[in-house]
Amino acid sequence: MQKMKCSICGHVFDPDKGDKDAPPGTDFQNLPDGWVCPVCLAAKGMFRPI
Repeated sequence: MQKMKCSICGHVFDPDKGDKDAPPGTDFQNLPDGWVCPVCLAAKGMFRPI
């Protein structure tokens, strides 16, 4: 599982830690298509692997 970074605000989604709507261990690819950045509300497609 890979960390992903928002290309708009720089927020990092870490699958080991999870996020507001994703429990730890959730792979970024398994997030729903409607998931948005919890910081700037950018679409999932705005994230890039780091």
